[in-house]
Amino acid sequence: MAARGHVQDPNDRRLRPIYDYLDNGNNKMAIQQADKLLKKHKDLHCAKVLKAIGLQRTGKQDEAFSLAQEVATLEPTDDNSLQALTILYREMHHPELVTKLYEAAVKKVPLSEEYHSHLFMAYARVGEYKKMQQAGMALYKIVPKNPYYFWSVMSLVMQAISAQDEKLAQTMFLPLAERMVEKMVKEEKIEAEAEVQLYFMILERLGKCVEALDVVRGPLGEKLTSELRSRENKCMMMYQRLQLWPECNALSYKLLLKNPDDWQFYLSYFDSLFHLMDKSWSQPEEGEHCVEGPVQTTVAEAVKFVVDRMEEQDKKESRPLRGPYLACLELIHRLRQRGCPDEKELGDPLELMVQFFGKFGDKPCCITDLKIYLHLLPPEQRSQFKKRLGELVPLGEAGEDGFGFPGDTKALQRHLCVCQLSRALGLQHALDTEGKLRLITELKAHYHHGLQFGKSCLKTELQFSDMYCLMAAHVYVDLWTETGDENMLWQCLGVLEEGLSFSPSNAQFKLLLLLLFCRLGAFQPVVDLYSSLDAKHVQHDTIGYLLTRYAGSLGQFAAASQSCNFSLRFFHSNQKDTSEYIIQAYKYGAFEKIPEFIAFRTRLNQSLHFAQVRTERMLLDLYTEADVTLSLEESVKAMGVCPEEDDIPWDNMRDNRDLTVLVSWDPKDRELTEEHRRLSLEEESVWLKVRSLTLRLLASLALLGHAPSPRNSDKTNENGISAKSSTLQTLLSQLDQTLETAAQITEKQTQYPFLGPPSSRLASALSSGSCHCQASGGRWRERDMLSRCKGEVLEMKDGRLTTRPSLLETLVFFVETVCVVLWVASYSASVLRPLKSSLQKKKKKKKDSSSAMPVVLCGFQEWTGSLQGVVTQALDHVKGQEASLTALKLAALTLEEGYSQTQEECGFTRAAMDKVQSSYLGSLQELGDLLRKRADSLKSLKI
Repeated sequence: MAARGHVQDPNDRRLRPIYDYLDNGNNKMAIQQADKLLKKHKDLHCAKVLKAIGLQRTGKQDEAFSLAQEVATLEPTDDNSLQALTILYREMHHPELVTKLYEAAVKKVPLSEEYHSHLFMAYARVGEYKKMQQAGMALYKIVPKNPYYFWSVMSLVMQAISAQDEKLAQTMFLPLAERMVEKMVKEEKIEAEAEVQLYFMILERLGKCVEALDVVRGPLGEKLTSELRSRENKCMMMYQRLQLWPECNALSYKLLLKNPDDWQFYLSYFDSLFHLMDKSWSQPEEGEHCVEGPVQTTVAEAVKFVVDRMEEQDKKESRPLRGPYLACLELIHRLRQRGCPDEKELGDPLELMVQFFGKFGDKPCCITDLKIYLHLLPPEQRSQFKKRLGELVPLGEAGEDGFGFPGDTKALQRHLCVCQLSRALGLQHALDTEGKLRLITELKAHYHHGLQFGKSCLKTELQFSDMYCLMAAHVYVDLWTETGDENMLWQCLGVLEEGLSFSPSNAQFKLLLLLLFCRLGAFQPVVDLYSSLDAKHVQHDTIGYLLTRYAGSLGQFAAASQSCNFSLRFFHSNQKDTSEYIIQAYKYGAFEKIPEFIAFRTRLNQSLHFAQVRTERMLLDLYTEADVTLSLEESVKAMGVCPEEDDIPWDNMRDNRDLTVLVSWDPKDRELTEEHRRLSLEEESVWLKVRSLTLRLLASLALLGHAPSPRNSDKTNENGISAKSSTLQTLLSQLDQTLETAAQITEKQTQYPFLGPPSSRLASALSSGSCHCQASGGRWRERDMLSRCKGEVLEMKDGRLTTRPSLLETLVFFVETVCVVLWVASYSASVLRPLKSSLQKKKKKKKDSSSAMPVVLCGFQEWTGSLQGVVTQALDHVKGQEASLTALKLAALTLEEGYSQTQEECGFTRAAMDKVQSSYLGSLQELGDLLRKRADSLKSLKI
């Protein structure tokens, strides 16, 4: 709560119990205590606000807001009331009201540094940059401190960044900010590093790179001390921007002599060298080469420089550095790209890599270092390379199974690195089925042997041999995808479950298990796995897709809702949290971070994942709750969905998914490509468009109203929707166009790498007939859809377990379609009821009982009767599936035969099978429950 300990107020003692109750979460007692205090002291404004906080936290928002406004209209100036109102408005998500509070306070107490400061921060929360600039200068005039002056300058910079007109930014805001800083420079008032950083930022944004370079190299640059080599990095940035390649080369050379392990400077050294060669730059005959020192302009000089750095490391008695050895491989790579014969002077890439492995093979980074240079090896050298590396791995004598094992963790890491490189070279993929099964046996043997080195590890630590287990799982996945043998998948799950039992914190085990269970259509175990990953902050955006892609599609609606909440909580708190980061950046002078925080907030607001989760969550709520607990109209209004407005930023959509979160040692030809990324984003965007239009169509249908005038009843089209509803017609037209685009995308049948992005629901939605059924409303092919759901989701044949998760996904689409068609029928009934009643009145007047029922009414009754029959069939199908799943005895499965599994391993495999069986059963039960609710709604649908 507020920093009340410092406020010398006689009422502070009276207020303290209320603060304590609120701090401890006892909101009801806080309200009671505030009421008692207000009976004695009616004018104690702070007590009213604290009561309002208690009311807000107990869900009485309207009452809390009116109480707060009572106090706010009095324009209080006591610190307790202002701080309490600030807390309340922030909890209510009304930060703009805080600005009004402090504007009034500043008018009443114009010389208060504290209130002016709070006003500035209140403006910062709502992004009022113009007012921030004015507040900063007002504060500086009262208390002439540098930070306040530079708050105002930074606010000008933010006006430039947020300006719609780039010309305005470049001609007004930034030049004004530059002049303000220059004034302080001339008066020699620059005190802090943050002020120099801000000056550099302004010059950089103005494109004044020469002036920025002068600032960094001049006396002001001496203040840049908080980061290691801050001056050098900024100089390098400006040299590259100005294309001053001699200076860039000389500075890189100089810095690499000091620190030969700094990789970024090797890259700038090579870049500048080849730029100079391309421009045929020659050294001046007299004087220095450039301000930074000698320049190197030939390949021979670069080769000598790199070789000298390697020789230095070879002579060292202490631990060698990796940089020079990797620089040698990088230079070979670049020379080979340019077709330059000088690469031979650096040596044979195979020998260099073997040398690197000899020095660093016992480090986990060895595989990631060498993997990017494996293309330097010709295909015929790959087996030889593996053999040469194997000679450098100290293994014990081979036992009965023919495998030798390492004696310590360093030898284990070397052997593991050889296995990883072997996979990256494609040698594992080239093996036949028997070879791969033998490889799995070897990897599992090494995994079990390596567990002895981690007996003292804590639960939060990884076992030294975990990667053997993960690689064995990858080989099982290879066998499954190549042969279609589902036993491989079950054993893969068993291996990963076993690995997780020894290493409960291994995120890679959990991620791969999560992916495999989802591919099998088993969502139940996945939610716990994702929770145990303990994803933090932005990870909900980057890896949340692994969970939410399958959330709504597998029939586990309660778990799906929970999964969407994981991500939505983060996105909803992002706006508030980012404002706090910006305020802290102002307070501590981290000005260069402020634009980064703004860009971060924008990136999250434009996230593809955010739009997907928000849309899916609302659809999920409608399918499970609308016309069950609330009517469709009430549900749509509660969500605030407006059919006319599309709030998804289609043109600025950001794909923030981390598609390489799962560790992969696959060769380059099997890795995720940029084309895969592009196609995945296109596919996901079209599916999001389909879902978004479906949601808006449902909202439009709900808001058409349930009691149209009788004269419009006979003008209904075949969907039972008023032809006058232009919004509905527009949305239907857009949906038809989107479905045409979707059909074109699915025709491509894009196959992504197994460890890459999961394919969207687009293909299965189109093949199930769901989208076209929903788009056509009344003209639905319900029996066709139901026939596609027929079959056993899980069955046992010849002692083997096989799954058909696509049936489950098709069944979910069927249930969704039932919901949509039911709402269309409900609206149609509301349109037809007045027509029927008017016809009955006419009959009574004419006393003519023989006249036939109009075709539209007969057709509607036939249609709802047919729909009821299909829903009944679907319920019978679901019951049958539940019965067969319950009767399935997994104990009868034969697991050991031919696959060399120990009894313990079989136990883990059976546990995985049980989870899948249980998940399928849970999905069918939830789908059955929802179908029963819809069947009940259908029975009550009469005209």
